[in-house]
Amino acid sequence: MTKRIGIHLGTTGGASNAVVRAREIGANTFQIFSSSPRMWRAPKVPAEQCVRMRELRAQYDVGPLAIHTSYLVNVCSQNEEVRQKSVDAFRGEIERALQLGAEYLVLHPGSWKGLTREEGLRLAAESIAAAIDGLPWQGTGFHILIENTAGAEFSLGGSFEQVAELVERLRPVAPMGVCLDTCHTHVAGYDLVSPEGYEETIALVESTMGTATVKVWHCNDAKAARGSKLDRHEHIGQGTMGLEPFRRLLNDARFDHCAFIAETPVDEDDDDLRNVRVLKGLVG
Repeated sequence: MTKRIGIHLGTTGGASNAVVRAREIGANTFQIFSSSPRMWRAPKVPAEQCVRMRELRAQYDVGPLAIHTSYLVNVCSQNEEVRQKSVDAFRGEIERALQLGAEYLVLHPGSWKGLTREEGLRLAAESIAAAIDGLPWQGTGFHILIENTAGAEFSLGGSFEQVAELVERLRPVAPMGVCLDTCHTHVAGYDLVSPEGYEETIALVESTMGTATVKVWHCNDAKAARGSKLDRHEHIGQGTMGLEPFRRLLNDARFDHCAFIAETPVDEDDDDLRNVRVLKGLVG
């Protein structure tokens, strides 16, 4: 089985250009934004871009494609106006993902500040169900992936249990899976660094959501300490996690089905290339 290793890429000049860029840096999977991550309204994706995306991915065997949802979306907001705008924006995200042929749409559930955690979970589930209602996702292989967060107060998804609960609530109405972020996991307090801690953490993944439910790992080293709840990504092997957690993860047979996608900083022009090479070099 070919290990799927890639990175989040820009879409300057059109979304399909990300496939060309992925091939140039040796990636065989990738993630993009389908529109500006900081604007509510998004333009339609040109039909020719959708066709070219599918053709280039098939030609170069690049996939799966993950799309990251806009940062503005908060499907568990206590503010009804914000929540409705989030539902509408997330529906647009799903529509564009289906048009582009993306396998995965990654979502941060949002903040339940002003509510109880239970109310936040309920609103998030209702909002996601409303966003996908009536859209033609059946038979496409498309999944919505709930991403774990760094564990900040009121942030839904800071624990494996919360992620698993939201996925289970939504399974009857939407195709669901999980995206786990190594940096988020680390700063939320889980131990991926020590060999014993790694096994304990993966055992928790299995007992809550199930390793088969995890479709994507965001591979990011961390600038901050374990348990700090500070979401600051670092280049692979240059942060508080080091190389060994990534080596274990990439060679863990329980995640052979996963895509491993970095969201590391771009401080120099060749940083994407270097981070992909580091991850690839850890395999085997």
